[in-house]
Amino acid sequence: MGCKCSKLSACFRGSESGPRPAVSEAEATEVEVEGEGNNLAAFHEYTYDELRRATSWFAVENIVSEHGEKAPNVVYKGKLENQMRIAVKRFNRSAWPDARQFLEEARTVGQLRNPRLANLLGCCCEGDERLLVAEYIPNETLAKHLFHWDAQPMKWAMRLRVALHLAQALEYCTSKGRDLYHDLNAYRLLFDDEGNPRLSCFGLMKNSRDGKSYSTNLAFTPPEYLRTGRVIPESVIFSFGTLLVDLLSGKHIPPSRALDLIRDKNLQMLTDSCLEGQFSEADGTDLVRLAYRCLQSEPRERPNTKSLVAALLPLQKDSEVPSYELLGLPRGADASLALSPLGEACLRMDLTSIHEVLESIGYKDDEGSATELSFQMWTNQMQETLNSKKKGDSAFRHKDFNAAVDCYTQFIEVGTMVSPTVYARRSLSYLMMNMPQEAYKDAVQAQKEEKRKDKSKEAISSEGLKFEPILFLPCLSQFGKYICFGSMLYGK
Repeated sequence: MGCKCSKLSACFRGSESGPRPAVSEAEATEVEVEGEGNNLAAFHEYTYDELRRATSWFAVENIVSEHGEKAPNVVYKGKLENQMRIAVKRFNRSAWPDARQFLEEARTVGQLRNPRLANLLGCCCEGDERLLVAEYIPNETLAKHLFHWDAQPMKWAMRLRVALHLAQALEYCTSKGRDLYHDLNAYRLLFDDEGNPRLSCFGLMKNSRDGKSYSTNLAFTPPEYLRTGRVIPESVIFSFGTLLVDLLSGKHIPPSRALDLIRDKNLQMLTDSCLEGQFSEADGTDLVRLAYRCLQSEPRERPNTKSLVAALLPLQKDSEVPSYELLGLPRGADASLALSPLGEACLRMDLTSIHEVLESIGYKDDEGSATELSFQMWTNQMQETLNSKKKGDSAFRHKDFNAAVDCYTQFIEVGTMVSPTVYARRSLSYLMMNMPQEAYKDAVQAQKEEKRKDKSKEAISSEGLKFEPILFLPCLSQFGKYICFGSMLYGK
């Protein structure tokens, strides 16, 4: 453990190492958060068509909400015409029957601007549609990094930073008159490009219809909510306490169980074994004590947001270390754009590896292209078109990319038959010739043509083949452009 339970049992007797220098509530509120204002544009009301285009018509592959399509209110990632990435929450039709109330709530929350929040940028209210638009925060949720980590467990210093940033976010909202947050849990905290935790603004919206402020298991809801069905500011503090327990344990322990462990001084079950040697007795004692105070059954016995910030500020460790380093992320990393094996092979410009990857996932050439052409081969022109494609394929396999581009261009310019594979192969040929702009145009066109061939996609999918997602690959050239490739890059 980070600390032995016998040592942590001192949390209700006072620390033997002496009192920690305290930060008063007044001092805590004076601590400035750098970048307040965030240089974001003012709240904007979008049209439904704008958001539909931004999310590729609310495509399933753009869903980022926890329960996917099955969620009552689905969150999509998208990109506006100015290339700004956004998160779009689309409510079900019964959630906000009163359009005026929805707009008033959205406009009020949209006035908040703070670097501790994933800020609300705008909304859409057309007909029955109710949508919120927020900053897109790319590097997954606290739940992912804390409960389902891949490379490394979250470090103690980062867990303390998460707690502080969350407390600061809640304190900012409280200072602006938004002291209620609905269903605060580990999925509401997101990590930005720099690895800093941000609180989703969506939980600040009051749902006008069903009054269900807690979608999580009832074991994690505040006692007063179970009694009255109402959320009060102290309810948010209770939920903050459950998150402190999550950070301590690395598990989602019900608050009643956590309180029993603390009272019984059985803290070995409450601390994450992955934190071995990372925190001191005093640190563990103080965080357990703070969680205990937040989880009190009587709301008036819980601390306020100012007290949370004051308690967490002196606990911070490795403050000079950037968050992305503590999380083990490259700077500016975007988990949603992590390269697949195919992407890595393209980045290396390794045609052999590209071929091996696509063969391993069962890729086949444009089925239907040859059949469609065979019905048209009664004209010499179609025969020449087919021959130009064959010559292009031969040149491509022999890595004669100039010849491949010439042949594929001849095939495309005839315009009788459209082949996503031809566009993708010409795109890859351009990439190998260090012509990123041309490669980008063909890659986008390949993706468009692939989407249009719905019947072909269904036929391929029925054979159990897996499609690669779109990949954004940094081009190794003087242009520094990004090359977008679809699933069909290389055929046998």
